[in-house]
Amino acid sequence: MTGVAAGHAAHVAALFAGVAVWLMAMREPGVRRARVLFVDGPVEPWRAWRGWSWLLKARGPAVERREWWCVPVAVLLAVLGASVLPLVAGAVAVPLVRRWLRGRARRRQCERAADMVAALCGAVVGELRAGQEPGQALLAGLRECAAEGEPQVRGGTGGRGGTWLGDAEAAVLAAARFGGDVPAALRQAADGPGLGGLSGMAACWRVAVDGGAGLAAGLDRLERALRADRRRREELRAQLAGAWSTVVVLALLPVAGLGLGAALGADPLRALLHTPGGLFCLAVGGCLEAAGLLWACRIVRGGEAP
Repeated sequence: MTGVAAGHAAHVAALFAGVAVWLMAMREPGVRRARVLFVDGPVEPWRAWRGWSWLLKARGPAVERREWWCVPVAVLLAVLGASVLPLVAGAVAVPLVRRWLRGRARRRQCERAADMVAALCGAVVGELRAGQEPGQALLAGLRECAAEGEPQVRGGTGGRGGTWLGDAEAAVLAAARFGGDVPAALRQAADGPGLGGLSGMAACWRVAVDGGAGLAAGLDRLERALRADRRRREELRAQLAGAWSTVVVLALLPVAGLGLGAALGADPLRALLHTPGGLFCLAVGGCLEAAGLLWACRIVRGGEAP
């Protein structure tokens, strides 16, 4: 019975490996084929590795598929342990890893958007001091920031609607070009992730229009405040780097224990996956590992909170 189960596990592992390879290899096959036929020509042997460099760089659409690397790892563990439990764990890990990757991408997007708001304030201040009207200065600043943010948008990390301002960019452009309610458009755009600084820009604009205060001076102070906030975040992240390293080391300790047991000649995977005591220890250890990681991450996230 053990041999039959091992055979079935091997067949299932081969099936999952084939599916994983197909998911990773079928990335824009038509575009790749057209590029080979009409642009690059025949691929020379010494350049053949460049067609697979996306596996190492993980840019563009490949970023959205990095969670599928859990499947080959699960297949390898299933083959080594002759059990289907690693396959089940890999299937459960895929959506969890996808959620974690998307959360990290959203946080990076928010940070980039905040940097773009500070850059927009600086660009508008420069245009105003050069003698431009407020509306024209805002249009010039938006064009400059759009040119800086275009590579990020094409790389798949831009804001909503394909631009760093999101869906509200059209309203801001129209208000600046045709003399509309610019503060209202900026407040609408400030609802996007990481764009809260636009509400301060709208307040400066409103005060300058209603009270006659200097718009350049207010935007200059806002830019300095946004950049100071960015520096504080970077300093805090640098101080918490050691805590994050500790979390990663603690998370990898069970894996190191399994590797040490295999190096000593034991068979930890078989003991964990094929004995009642091992299954019990695996379940309890997995729960404790998850609880410890969540607790440690919550502590570190609490330190990162403003």
